[in-house]
Amino acid sequence: MNAGVFFVRIPWELVLSFAIGLALLCLIGYLLLAPMRLMSRLVAGCVLGALVLAVVNALGGLIGIHVEVNPFTAMAVGFLGLPGAALVIALQLLI
Repeated sequence: MNAGVFFVRIPWELVLSFAIGLALLCLIGYLLLAPMRLMSRLVAGCVLGALVLAVVNALGGLIGIHVEVNPFTAMAVGFLGLPGAALVIALQLLI
């Protein structure tokens, strides 16, 4: 045996408990981050939807189209994309 070298025996129960703890920590982190990703995508979609509606209002003023920009219409356009913008404009023309 070499002088100054110590070997520490680690029980397998300790290694297993650390592995289970790390797995649980990863699971909790995933469960907390998944809704945040969804929320950030929804907020980004709402912001982009509001921008699209602002552009529609700016350009639509030339031909008489005006769409109210509120959270519902912004979410509809942000969530559905271009078909959502067409739907909101069509509903506005029908009303």
